[in-house]
Amino acid sequence: LADLSEKGVIVRKGDFDDPASLDAAFKGADRILIVSTDAVLVPGKRIAQHKAAVEAAKRAGAKRILYTSMPGPETSEVLFAPDHKETEEAIKASGIPYTILRASWYQEGLLNSLPNVVKSGKWVTSTKGGKLAHLSRDDIAAGAAGALANPPAESGIHTLTGEKARSYAEVAEIVTRVTGKPIEIVEVDDDAFEQGLRSVGLPEPVAQLVTSIERNIRKGNFDIVTDEAERFAGKKPQTLEAFVEANKAAIAG
Repeated sequence: LADLSEKGVIVRKGDFDDPASLDAAFKGADRILIVSTDAVLVPGKRIAQHKAAVEAAKRAGAKRILYTSMPGPETSEVLFAPDHKETEEAIKASGIPYTILRASWYQEGLLNSLPNVVKSGKWVTSTKGGKLAHLSRDDIAAGAAGALANPPAESGIHTLTGEKARSYAEVAEIVTRVTGKPIEIVEVDDDAFEQGLRSVGLPEPVAQLVTSIERNIRKGNFDIVTDEAERFAGKKPQTLEAFVEANKAAIAG
């Protein structure tokens, strides 16, 4: 973070697992953005980390807490959704005004699957046409920065999404148009999908997690489109077409 320091930004070290470090990091902060951690495969760890940050924000006398959550954690099938639900509840219980940013799935996450999809020509999924409005990490960051700089007057929950919800078949059409590589959608049930993930070496907890995301898409829980990312960031989010074009080389292999 040296480049930020050189621009006059105060940089402090904080560790979610070390509350004392959070006290030092949050000292004097008026608004605190808690970015959810990646400890999704260790039961209870992420909740403890997030609650430690909320408590440290209270001790720091923060006037507002912002938090990066996920769409609809109350009803989501995604296995780590309860982490977000419980964190949101802890923030509300803190008594501090809050802005919860429920961010849609990252466009960048497609880079984990699309290269193999393009190579094989087949996209195996159990989503059954369910839709998802992907959003870039940069656009989520811009939205969070905007919410920090100009927070809404009232506490509230805001969902940040891409400009359009698409099925994987619609995503495949874009990828084919950009790369020239045809893609066949292969629909399977959850059991077959999870078994396929295990057969290529994914650990069981990861296979179960990815399958829960597919199930959540199929049930329509990610089929949400709002203009809140644009409103907070002050600019339109990157389209999925632009993302695929910008990452054509990585996707096409």
